[in-house]
Amino acid sequence: MFEDGQLYSAVTTDAHGQVEVHLGENHPGFTDPAYRARRGDIAAAALARRPGDPVPTIDYTDEEQGIWRLVSAELAPKHEKYAHSEFLAAKAALGLPTDHVPQLTEVSERLEPLTGWRYQSAPGLVPLREFYADLGRRTFNSTQYLRHPSQPLYTPEPDIIHEVIGHGNQLASPRFAAITEAAGRASERLESDEAMQFVADVFWFSIEFGVIAEDGVTKAYGAGILSSYGEMDEFRKMDIRPLDLRVMGTLNYDITAYQPVLFRAESLTHLEDVVGGFFSTVDDELAARLRAEASAAV
Repeated sequence: MFEDGQLYSAVTTDAHGQVEVHLGENHPGFTDPAYRARRGDIAAAALARRPGDPVPTIDYTDEEQGIWRLVSAELAPKHEKYAHSEFLAAKAALGLPTDHVPQLTEVSERLEPLTGWRYQSAPGLVPLREFYADLGRRTFNSTQYLRHPSQPLYTPEPDIIHEVIGHGNQLASPRFAAITEAAGRASERLESDEAMQFVADVFWFSIEFGVIAEDGVTKAYGAGILSSYGEMDEFRKMDIRPLDLRVMGTLNYDITAYQPVLFRAESLTHLEDVVGGFFSTVDDELAARLRAEASAAV
């Protein structure tokens, strides 16, 4: 579950070059000056990076290493219970460390031989078209900070645990990686902001919060579910509907709560055919037609 209407906290730089991450009042770290300063330092490292520069190395503290170890240990048995077998196989192939926070370069070194994907650092929010254009180049923009230590099993925004344990393991699957890349390449064909948002919303209900039927059981593959300790206990109780691109691209959703509506593919092949096929072919005309059909059906 991600809380905060902007999903990522805003990052600004003042006239003196000081970087500040603007946490919401309901953020666990809002009243913690040390955490706020740490977030600013990590964001500054990403902002200072120029094209062609290596991804900045973060010297994680013992406390941050402990958060990674704890969350890795707590998520592992839930993955075994709730994750789709394709995600589990990809997770095993990637072999992320559980004893330390991996540098993004380490994630890339493990991921590239599997699917050709790599990671680069981001201070927080990346503009929508830029984010998807990079996906089309098999590049994932990732934050490098960790959640506040007072609530290690909860994050109000995507942190490196979500970006790497959720998306990294997913991207280690050639099949999930291909769907994600297709979503990125779609951005190259889309001119209207409405069409781009339609694709992003389908992405939300698939790559972020998607589920698949497997051996008669609903399993998760979405990074937003599989990086969330609480969401994994709740997702099967939700309103689970068949894949419907019209609704997936237009349904309003609240990012401050567990997702109440999920869309289930009946198999991985079904997901590839419907969602992957959509990402591979969508243009402005198709997105507009699907939006119109969704409005007419209301």
